[in-house]
Amino acid sequence: MYTAADMAEYTKLLREHAAMEEIVSKFAEYKTVLQEAEDIAEMKAEADEEMLLLIEAEAEELAERTARLEDELKLLLVPKDPDADRNVILEIRAGTGGEEAALFGVDLLRMYTRYAERHKLKLEYISTNFTELGGVKEVIVGVKGKGAFAKLKYESGVHRVQRVPETESGGR
Repeated sequence: MYTAADMAEYTKLLREHAAMEEIVSKFAEYKTVLQEAEDIAEMKAEADEEMLLLIEAEAEELAERTARLEDELKLLLVPKDPDADRNVILEIRAGTGGEEAALFGVDLLRMYTRYAERHKLKLEYISTNFTELGGVKEVIVGVKGKGAFAKLKYESGVHRVQRVPETESGGR
């Protein structure tokens, strides 16, 4: 029988393994590309003129792939924020500006909803308060999923728009 401490340790090891899996697979790809480049260099010494053109084109492509993989590996090896995978509570409140500010709040809500969908994050509405014209007085949404905090951590603060109001009937 496993104890709770054993299961906690096992879960921790599984998380560490999952975190390293992407790095290991990227490094394996990098090693394969380096081996291909080494093989191309050996072939270059024995090739005739026609093959030499093909080999040089292949060598250029491998050099570009090598550089790209090196950059990707560097990014993967940067220490991750320990809070990166935590969930987020997103609040949108209409500021001064009346109904126009509330309509801008709807635009913000739609933008963040689509952003979450594209990044495979789940939204859970905690509290909503809409105006009569469909604007947002206040919306509180829980954002859950892998990397939710990492993707949204720079979105704090006030968002402001300067435009001709939709609520203005006469125009300018």
